[in-house]
Amino acid sequence: MSKSDDDVTRTLPTTAVDAAVGAAAGDHVPNEFLVKFKEGTSTAGKSQALAKVNGSVKETILTAAMKRANLTEGIQVIRTSMNALDAISRINGSEIEYAEPNYIYNHFATSNDTYYTNGSLWGMYGDATSPANQFGSQAGEAWAAGKTGSSTVYIGIIDEGYMYTHPDLAANAGTNPGETAGNGVDDDGNGLVDDVYGWDFDGNNSSVFDGAGDDHGTHVAGTIGGVGGNGVGVAGVCWNVKLLNAKFLGSQGGTTANAIKAVDYFTNLKTRAVNPVNIVATNNSWGGGGFSQALKDAIDRANGAGILFIAAAGNSGTNNDATASYPSGYTSANIIAVAAITNTGALASYSQYGATTVDIGAPGSGIWSTVPVSSKGKVVASYASYNGTSMATPHVSGAAALYKASNPSATAAQIKDAIMNSAVATPSLSGKCVSNGRLNVSGF
Repeated sequence: MSKSDDDVTRTLPTTAVDAAVGAAAGDHVPNEFLVKFKEGTSTAGKSQALAKVNGSVKETILTAAMKRANLTEGIQVIRTSMNALDAISRINGSEIEYAEPNYIYNHFATSNDTYYTNGSLWGMYGDATSPANQFGSQAGEAWAAGKTGSSTVYIGIIDEGYMYTHPDLAANAGTNPGETAGNGVDDDGNGLVDDVYGWDFDGNNSSVFDGAGDDHGTHVAGTIGGVGGNGVGVAGVCWNVKLLNAKFLGSQGGTTANAIKAVDYFTNLKTRAVNPVNIVATNNSWGGGGFSQALKDAIDRANGAGILFIAAAGNSGTNNDATASYPSGYTSANIIAVAAITNTGALASYSQYGATTVDIGAPGSGIWSTVPVSSKGKVVASYASYNGTSMATPHVSGAAALYKASNPSATAAQIKDAIMNSAVATPSLSGKCVSNGRLNVSGF
């Protein structure tokens, strides 16, 4: 395939595919950590604890979702002159509920709708589609049955930003119904001004799309909700859906602190009293770091709000049952952990797996989708083929949206059960994931 402004294919080595530049499991922000003081700890008690590590409060995270859960202390991001791990060891005491590193996460990717009709979009095909590929998600069969989604269903993309003006995404770009664009006012009272398309927690501003560097988030968006039936480009699993963005991955990855804010952002949108948003699931094509109680608590708050947390299993080719991978490996009931398969039905060589810790497989290799690219000094809309569990995950997020559109009263647990119970048994996934099979969008 030749490389042009319109068609970009990426065939990177596995290490680059992981996109984990300098971010091996366990990497964290130096001289910084998170601490949750026990509810009711006095100001003097906090000061004494911080004095042990020459620490100062850089930021207090107290989201609307935390307040709704009756948490008053929130989580403090602590800056220290010490090594962060040494400081965590020293600060633990009677005032501390937990202290943990501010881990760094990165995305899990390598690198009549044209790409569907020309045979490129294999992940959407099925046994009865033309062209046929029995190992695709069989989304094409669902479309043929009239199941193409609903504009009342929202998916949250926790990732990089995404190009919401891309011609194959613009019609499905969701907006915050409580916010008025461009008036410089926090209309919905969530502490964020003009978060119309979402919020950039990495840059701390309302500009969720910042250019060609937001290719991963845009690629994810296209697989979930690329506009179908418009005669151009790609089609997402769900042709008709609304996408909102919580950008927390920047050029240096993303932190636990910002991941918590991103997860809670969507929980608050769904549970607020005025202008609630029907967030069905968040797509989480990222990972790294170790266990974080603070992040798990945020995922559990999302579970309480009925939001699925669909997460990439990881790209290291390892067994997650033996070596935990987060966030896909948390035990929260709303998580669906996704492995990647190839167009031959094989478990992708890079894909992590786990008989008890990974739920299902989905197309993840050679996946074409939407991207922004730089051309002649401008950022323009394009398409590219990427590989990774990052690419498998949005197939499942799109499936969740499609199911909710046909079953408006379905709970998160019911949507997860439908996805799991419709999985097609696949030899390469036998004993490698809970369902022993691959995504089947036409099965529910």
